[in-house]
Amino acid sequence: MLAVHDTSEVATATTPRARFHRELIGAGIAAALVSAAFLVPRIASEQWRSKLYAGAAPIFGVFLPHVGWGTVPAIALAALVVVQGPSLARRLAWRPLLATSWAVALGWTFALAMIDGWQRGFTDRLTDSNEYLHEVGSVTDIGAMLRGFADRILDFEPDSWTTHVSGHPPGALLFFVLLDRAGLGGGAWAGAACLLIGTSAVLAVAVALRVLGAEDRARAALPFLALAPAAIWIAVSADALFAGVTAWAVALLAIAARHPTGRLAAVGAGLLFGIGLYLSYGLVLMAIPAVAVLIAARTTRPLLPALAGALVVAAAFTLAGFWWLDGYHLVVQRYYQGIASDRSFAYWWWGNLAATICAVGLATAAALSRALSPRLLRALDPTALLVAAALCAILAADVSGLSKAETERIWLPFDMWLLAATAFLPRSTARGWLAVQSITTLVLAHTILTNW
Repeated sequence: MLAVHDTSEVATATTPRARFHRELIGAGIAAALVSAAFLVPRIASEQWRSKLYAGAAPIFGVFLPHVGWGTVPAIALAALVVVQGPSLARRLAWRPLLATSWAVALGWTFALAMIDGWQRGFTDRLTDSNEYLHEVGSVTDIGAMLRGFADRILDFEPDSWTTHVSGHPPGALLFFVLLDRAGLGGGAWAGAACLLIGTSAVLAVAVALRVLGAEDRARAALPFLALAPAAIWIAVSADALFAGVTAWAVALLAIAARHPTGRLAAVGAGLLFGIGLYLSYGLVLMAIPAVAVLIAARTTRPLLPALAGALVVAAAFTLAGFWWLDGYHLVVQRYYQGIASDRSFAYWWWGNLAATICAVGLATAAALSRALSPRLLRALDPTALLVAAALCAILAADVSGLSKAETERIWLPFDMWLLAATAFLPRSTARGWLAVQSITTLVLAHTILTNW
């Protein structure tokens, strides 16, 4: 394995104070964007504000200061990670570090959900009338569901799918149907699945970085990944499931790229990428991080086996009666049948980015200037390439106009890789930035009652 030494303190010839000022400028610009995104709807006319369809824009939710059972555990866990996280990340052996990081991510995510209470914060989110579980009971024949799925995408028909089912390929609904068939039906089991798979993305990012030769970066990023603000939306949305599946697809691709005998890992990566395409149409953009992995590894060896794995999934759904492109074109029509036709792109193109900052935190914004250093990108630094790829995917999704609002959850699959930018923060400031991350996350969780 190639060794990538920690160069965060000597990334440029500038003084430490100058570099810290640059980080503050990055975080300050991000904070200004978020502040503007919250302020503009508050001072705009009621008519204009109502067209945003987000009571706490740019976050989808309503302003409602509250505390809950998760308040004290969340504060305690955050304090523990701020104080001990960076040093433990450097000292622990790799496997215990991964286990500890996943445990922290699970605890942090569940505690944040419990601020809203067991039902409102965990069990009831995925049972809403617009959600997947609302349709699970009506699926008595999986084959018939897949064959007729596209016919029920458009709205204003007697048997139209609910909002989230219609807005995604059938893989998402199929997952919850199979979960129900396995005896794990209901909101609690669905939430637990999203929690477990979604938080596992923390491990996938670290594994990918390490196998690409950037273990130091992986260790530096792990406390930030485990304590990510994105955890607010991980326990309560299916997008967390999507994030976990695609994160492991990227990690397996990295393993395949680094090991000459990694053909099985390449096929596994392709299968997961293929599953991702049938969970959400927007996950086609995960091809960008996949390309970044191949560039970082300087090989195309896993490409054909990975494509074969993805084609197996595509063939299975196609033979079952669902054609992906038909579904995509119908979803675009359905998108503009709803509130998306009223939501102002003039606000949401930058409001989306503000919501993303809420999900990745100011520490990520502070680190971007380091992570996107032309010197690192020219050197094909794996972490820098994956951060740049995540940012490109986010910008592509934003420009498409098909993600107006709710991007704090919709872009979770990209956010997990953007969070890797925190690996470039100097050790001397890591605890401070972790404190900033945790405090802003706790403020958001206690002042906004999110819809997801």
